[in-house]
Amino acid sequence: MQQYDLSLEPLNADALLVREADGAVRPASRKEILAVARELVNADDLRGHNLSNPVLVREFLQLRLNAALEYEVFGLILLDGQNRLIEYLEPFRGTVNQTAVYPREVVKLALARNAVSVVLVHNHPSGSCEASRADIVLTKHLKDALVLVDVRVLDHFIVAGAQVVSMAEAGLL
Repeated sequence: MQQYDLSLEPLNADALLVREADGAVRPASRKEILAVARELVNADDLRGHNLSNPVLVREFLQLRLNAALEYEVFGLILLDGQNRLIEYLEPFRGTVNQTAVYPREVVKLALARNAVSVVLVHNHPSGSCEASRADIVLTKHLKDALVLVDVRVLDHFIVAGAQVVSMAEAGLL
């Protein structure tokens, strides 16, 4: 496990430095910097905000599901009756191009946290922000399952590098 030294060296004041196990110090790669950013991004910063506005969600997801991830992650933003954050979860992790998502488990998570609505999120490590046919079908299945227990799906965001696409805004929800 590498340690990240956030102190700045006088000769290279704009670099994040990585201290290796043997004590050697080197500049961090872009991927390592994004990994540190992902660890620091905290969903608690969204608490109390109305998340029906996609701008806040996009900003959070750009860092949380960044380009450094080499695998797909499927997450849930669980919201109360005023569309405020209850909890952000990443219950499913997949491979480079797919993730198994189980509607039964999504329903259980939403009910366990007393969510009134959810925002679905996942990343595309490929960098393509297009919603695939599988993405559209999964969204429909989740929407159909959640409506049976009075939980609304507000949106489904796809993160591809710096791009974050709203399926609702694209007319795919």
